[in-house]
Amino acid sequence: MNPKLVALGDQLFHDRRLSHDNSLSCASCHLLSTGGTDLKPRSTGVGGVMGGIKAPTVYNSSFNLAQFWDGRAESLEIQAAGPVHNPLEMNSTWPEVISKLSQDAAMVEVFGQLFSDGITGENIAIAIAAFEKTLVTENSRFDRWLSGEQILSERELRGYRLFKSYGCISCHQGANVGGNMYAFMGAKGDYFKDRNTEITEADYGRFNVTGQEDDKHYFKVPSLRLAAVNSPYFHDGSVTTLDEAIRVMGRYQLGREIPDEDIRDIVAFLHTLVGKHRRFKP
Repeated sequence: MNPKLVALGDQLFHDRRLSHDNSLSCASCHLLSTGGTDLKPRSTGVGGVMGGIKAPTVYNSSFNLAQFWDGRAESLEIQAAGPVHNPLEMNSTWPEVISKLSQDAAMVEVFGQLFSDGITGENIAIAIAAFEKTLVTENSRFDRWLSGEQILSERELRGYRLFKSYGCISCHQGANVGGNMYAFMGAKGDYFKDRNTEITEADYGRFNVTGQEDDKHYFKVPSLRLAAVNSPYFHDGSVTTLDEAIRVMGRYQLGREIPDEDIRDIVAFLHTLVGKHRRFKP
């Protein structure tokens, strides 16, 4: 990884000039200090416009099979361009952003050093993606346990066993404990009917990308690496606590009513997945 490219991406990730009125940066909705999200059910865009979906964490996103809840971006480079043009987010255009950045001599210089064609939309996205690829959490207590340290409590170990036996691991799997498949929201019950709020465009999930009826209400399974610090939960941000999120998932994805004691144990296990971000150093 080119350290100069990562440093540029870091700067752009926090640069409010990417938004139409210079009020928002990528970090406005993906705060690195709060688990890579803004901890809101829906994020607020330029001019106070309310977005349609909860901002997912930016941490560990390089391990996802695709980006956004509906998987519409196949890479972080494609993802990085999305919010800039979204009228519910930054509401800008590449020409507008490039015009502003081109007035910054230092920015022109660093782009010139890294890219033969200087400041372009594609190069901005490449730099931001390079930085996002360094946003990896590591050294969680669970990872240390997997490496042989006897570091987990009996409750945490019991939670891990329950996580597997209830079937949570069927979707939340792999190194990222999720993010590598799509799943139907409401496999064992009508989640959207019981939610008792109007269906929104965002609720159609993967259907908005493919246009296939069978993809309605399918979403990318989120990683649970930072679930303990990433409330609220689900694409609609409808649940505020981890306990309730597990209860809802048990009911609508597994067809099970999970007892409170088991939920507390699973919550304890999920806390062991939270690692730390080590800032990139060349």
